Amino acid sequence: MNTTVFLLSPASCGGRRAALLLGGRGSFPLAERLRTGEAVPLAEAFCFLSGLYFRGKHAYAGAFAAPVTGTPGSFVITTNRGLQQADTPITLDDLRAFGSVPIDPADARYREPLLRDARMLAEALPAVARVVLLGSVASGKYVDLLLDAFGSRLLFPAEFVGRGDMSRGGLLLRCVAEGRQLEYVPVQGAQRRGSRPPRLEPRR
Repeated sequence: MNTTVFLLSPASCGGRRAALLLGGRGSFPLAERLRTGEAVPLAEAFCFLSGLYFRGKHAYAGAFAAPVTGTPGSFVITTNRGLQQADTPITLDDLRAFGSVPIDPADARYREPLLRDARMLAEALPAVARVVLLGSVASGKYVDLLLDAFGSRLLFPAEFVGRGDMSRGGLLLRCVAEGRQLEYVPVQGAQRRGSRPPRLEPRR
């Protein structure tokens, strides 16, 4: 089996869901845990913030990652801490710090930690390893930096082109349920924008 590691784009720390956590007003269990100072897994917080899309990415990576011994099968891109493992404990202050840094390659607070970690991972992986970005490739906010580290090893699911976040999340969860991996294509030279594909057929 090919060595395969997934990079998951981050959840947004803005919007209504984020306000429930960051504002300390939510009465649901996750908000209460964070409000009392408890650290929670990064993926748990991002699944709440992003809903279907991040749940799909997290489940898909867990189902299909094939890492080398000693290397995690997936990493989450963050705004100010580079690549983090999905089970990394984070606090309410950490989430607020994420929300204070834009995902902008021109911002050193985002760019430098991500480049550092991506280059370290590239060195640790076999030369034939596949590094699959589960995130948007339509802009350069992720791929410009990741290509610097991984070059031709950086891939993405071809079926992501033209789909919105919710459609991608639903597609990934469906693949997990079916035990089916998507086709991956190199980011370099790929068509990264396209027309919206047909809606997913309802599952029976």
